[in-house]
Parts: sequence; C-alpha cells; structure tokens
Amino acid sequence: MSEIISNEISEIVETIGTDAGIARITWHPAKKARLVLAVSHGAGGGIDARDLQALAAVLPGHGVSVALVEQPWRVAGKKVAPAPKTLDIGWRGIWAAVAKPGLPVISGGRSAGARVACRTATELGAVAVLALSFPLHPPGKPEKSRAGELLGAGVPTLVVQGGNDPFGKPAEFPEGDFGLVEVPYGDHGFALPKRAEIGQDEALEIITGRVVEWTRTLG
Repeated sequence: MSEIISNEISEIVETIGTDAGIARITWHPAKKARLVLAVSHGAGGGIDARDLQALAAVLPGHGVSVALVEQPWRVAGKKVAPAPKTLDIGWRGIWAAVAKPGLPVISGGRSAGARVACRTATELGAVAVLALSFPLHPPGKPEKSRAGELLGAGVPTLVVQGGNDPFGKPAEFPEGDFGLVEVPYGDHGFALPKRAEIGQDEALEIITGRVVEWTRTLG
C-alpha cells in the first residue's frame, strides 16, 4: 500500500504499508536527481532532527532527492521504539517506495536508524550507507560495542559523529572501510555547548558540506 497524502511545492508526503505498520516518507525531491538518500530517525526522536532537516534542505540542490522516513512506531504515536528486528522490518517495507524513482539509493539513518541502515544495506541493494551519530555503544558501556554492524555494512559508508557523543566519540571507532567525519563539540544530536569555538550553523554546514562531497563520489 502506498498513498500520497500531501503534495506541496517543496515536499511530498507518502504513507507506506509495511509488515510493522504504517510508515511515512516525506520527500524533498531534486529537480535533476542522480541519487536518493533515504534516511530515518533515531529511537528517541523524529525527522525534525537538526541534521536530517539540514540534509533535506541542502542535498536536493546537489542532485540528491531526500526521503525522510518515519518508522511505523513513530507514525503510530508511540514513545518507545520497538526491537531492532522490528525496525528492520519497517525499513524493508519502505524500500520499494524509495527505489521507485529508479535511482541508486543511499541507505541512511541517525542513531538507531543508522544501525538499521548498516544491517540491511547489502540485502536491500543500497549503493552506500550514511550513518549519522552511529551509537557505537550505550553511554558509559564501551564494552558493549556495535562496531560489527558498522563494519558489516558491505557498501561504501560515511559516519558523521559528534566530537562529544556519549554513544561513541570519533576516537573510539575502530579502523575499517568507512569514512569518518567529526563535528567538533557535537553531542549525539549535534548540539553544541556554549563554550564551542564554532556555532550551530557552522556545525550543520560541516555535516551537509561533507555529505555533499561524499555523494559526488557515488554517482
């Protein structure tokens, strides 16, 4: 099931039936698209996250259509995300819709969404993975590493990580076949403290600028 429920000048909102429930995609299309970035939120927030909104505003101007994906649990108004297996089911369910334009699709997400993107990339045929604020481990528990998910993505991967992310600072990441961009001073949501030597807008420009550069290497 797929239904377009809103069509505005800059975005199209589409509902998708999945085996995990109804998901929602907010499209920010590029006029001359060469890639699609399908990107989802974390376990504690939605597509209004500052980094997701910044990417949706900037990337279409560089030939990348952005599909902001809301998982079924979020659409249903629940406050707690389900188990990883259920998140993967929801992501699989939206894939046909994001692949429908016939363009290479980057599988992306922030936090828990980044883990989903890594776990399913090869299976779904993603051309690459964009992992925003990858939760390398639970805060204060570095021994519970999730590096295996990141290292097992099997496609070109870019990690964008806050320099002060309690779920894993850039220096904590293992060596591997992935790119790593540090956002100085940023926390898990890329928010900056008042003592930071850069401003919030500059932090977002680091994210969007590096992602734009990376997408140029993909097609």
